Amino acid sequence: MSAEQAARSLVELGWKPFFSSQLSVEDLDRHVPVRVMAAHRGQLEVAGAGVGVQVASYVAQVESEEDHATVGDWLLLDRATMRPGRVLRRTSLFKRRAPGAGRALQLLAANVDTLLIVSSCNQDFNVARLERYLVLARDAGVTPVVVLTKADLASAPDDYARIARKIQPQLMVEVVNALDPDSVARIGPWCGTGQTMALMGSSGVGKSTLVNTLTESTAVATQGVREDDDKGRHTTTSRSLHRLPQGGWLLDTPGMRELQLADAASGLQDVFDDIVGLARGCRFSDCAHESEPGCAVRSAIANGALDEERFRRWRKLADEEAHNTSTLAERRTRARAFGKRVRAATKAREGRRWQ
Repeated sequence: MSAEQAARSLVELGWKPFFSSQLSVEDLDRHVPVRVMAAHRGQLEVAGAGVGVQVASYVAQVESEEDHATVGDWLLLDRATMRPGRVLRRTSLFKRRAPGAGRALQLLAANVDTLLIVSSCNQDFNVARLERYLVLARDAGVTPVVVLTKADLASAPDDYARIARKIQPQLMVEVVNALDPDSVARIGPWCGTGQTMALMGSSGVGKSTLVNTLTESTAVATQGVREDDDKGRHTTTSRSLHRLPQGGWLLDTPGMRELQLADAASGLQDVFDDIVGLARGCRFSDCAHESEPGCAVRSAIANGALDEERFRRWRKLADEEAHNTSTLAERRTRARAFGKRVRAATKAREGRRWQ
């Protein structure tokens, strides 16, 4: 493969000058850049110029969860051993606090350009859930697009779109029938060569159907929803990149019943900038927005300028994010301390060997 063909192949996989700037001449001599197409319990499915798609074992010695490789990442593959090495810095990263009591950080996707936040025009539609995903997108610096499916089954789908657009000014909202290619074509502007879209939403909103229509295939299984509450069943069980006919990539994710925010303060400030702006006008800098005198937030609620339900949703997310971020900070401190002890013990052992 010529250098020109290799460069074109990388661009088609989503390679950008941002990644090239991280590589030295020595890096290029010794390594091949590859993209993580899927991840399964320590096994990475990677693809790169002249490499094709292959599975590689990946066991990284890292001090932080964010140093691990996830789907969408670019990493360096050793030309001699074909073993994965350093993960390149990312243009974006989606993460959450992992479910369960461990409170570890779980990486969801990296180097995404657009996030399709999928909901449906039925009982599953939930403003609070949309706000969570929006915080995730804004914190990662990724363009969010709300996609409302099952428009063909709703009597007034535009009503759902109107409510979604009120969440944040200039928010892009598309109402589609996920089974109809002509309807789904509205998402085309974000599907071009080298572009990467991630698709997130709860189970049963039609994500798998949307993936099949976008990729013009039936490779992803679909299931119905429960008739009593429109809740879905999990269909997608792992994260992977799918090639789009327009040349881009679509990263499908399993339906998440729990999306705990962590390290997402900037996203919260962006999505709820109206409340953040009001809070700056409070008399006291540590105002809890309850019964304090001179509270600009409570005043805005009283005069109808701010919806109290939106304020409650913001407070819930802000408290959750602060708690999870604090917990993660403690984990990182312990991990760094442990790493230092291991390095010190290794150095001491090496010193005794040469005495």
